[in-house]
Amino acid sequence: MKTIAIIPARGGSKRLPEKNTKLLGEIPLLAHSILYAKQNNAIIDEIYVSTNDDKIKKIALEYGAKVIDRPESLSGDLEPTVTALKHVLESIEYDVENVILLQPTNPLRPENLLKDGFDFYLKGNHDSLFTVSRNHQKFGKITDGKFVPFNYEIGQRSQELEPLFFENGLLYITKSEKILSDVIISKDACPFEINHIFASLDIDTQEDFDYAQYLYLLNDKKQ
Repeated sequence: MKTIAIIPARGGSKRLPEKNTKLLGEIPLLAHSILYAKQNNAIIDEIYVSTNDDKIKKIALEYGAKVIDRPESLSGDLEPTVTALKHVLESIEYDVENVILLQPTNPLRPENLLKDGFDFYLKGNHDSLFTVSRNHQKFGKITDGKFVPFNYEIGQRSQELEPLFFENGLLYITKSEKILSDVIISKDACPFEINHIFASLDIDTQEDFDYAQYLYLLNDKKQ
């Protein structure tokens, strides 16, 4: 039984046109996730890019991924990611045990994240795992023109807050049967905590992309 990586990368982004093919550093955004998967070939048997876009397809093939042509019926703005993953599984001719989802909009990941996360996933015999990070902000709602604190009391210090976490999008690992049942994060999914500057990045806008360029250059200088 194999473990595969799937990178869903459709064309037609509206907030940041052609974002998956924009150059981050000297390579396309999509290619960062492909290269990350290739660096983890001890875990990943095959790398697939699911796309409806010829330019994305060309880049995926150039960087060594296999391509599954996604039908337009599964490529709309409101189409959930799980349908693309399910389509890949239904399009290949061998059994898959684990699916690793790498979103191209999270191009920068800690080097050992996949190894550490996959080890944790296997040792715990989990059916799915996703990465989370702690948030230290003070949240509230505005009701009838008044601010109502959600996770703190006025005057409370931030270090005294009850821990809250957010799904950061860096990594998802799921049993294939869950994907085929239209689930990426199961009810019993394991949250894998990773507190890293890369967890704050998810590219949807030009401002996000500019921030990614900054983090990429900053990380490159440290190496």
